[in-house]
Amino acid sequence: MAELKFEIVENLGVLSTNAKGWTKELNLVSWNERAPKYDIRDWNEDHSRMSKGVTLTKEEAEVLKHILADEEFN
Repeated sequence: MAELKFEIVENLGVLSTNAKGWTKELNLVSWNERAPKYDIRDWNEDHSRMSKGVTLTKEEAEVLKHILADEEFN
């Protein structure tokens, strides 16, 4: 299996922290030296390990932003 290369280009924020100390973060991440994408996933403290997550293009992130803006949170 090929090595996965990644670079966290910008940390945009921490959404939560679980009991094991991993943080769910929104970051701009470059995967395999490609253009950065918005990325939501859990990371360990030194960002050497990660969980499965979701990556979004700028266009997808904009759609998500509009969906969440219209959502009524109770």
